[in-house]
Amino acid sequence: MNKINWSVRFTLKNKAFMTRLALAIALPILTYFGLNFQDLTSWGAVFSLLGKFASNPYLIGLTIANVLNIVPDPTTAGFGDSKRALNYYEPHND
Repeated sequence: MNKINWSVRFTLKNKAFMTRLALAIALPILTYFGLNFQDLTSWGAVFSLLGKFASNPYLIGLTIANVLNIVPDPTTAGFGDSKRALNYYEPHND
């Protein structure tokens, strides 16, 4: 079974993964509705967009697929992390 070190991925110290995750969620939504980040100038606009997103099964599936594409470690074969990466407690700095 392919294991993934989720605790290291979902930490604020792992800025690269957290940024990629945020963009993997936000960009399909903004693109589908033809918006830019600059269009979200009020909380009302943000909540309206989230409501439109939640009512669109195609967009939800597209966003889930986009998020799943950033999960595998591209430096290892398969979908899991390497044995070395499974032993990390925080992102490695090399």
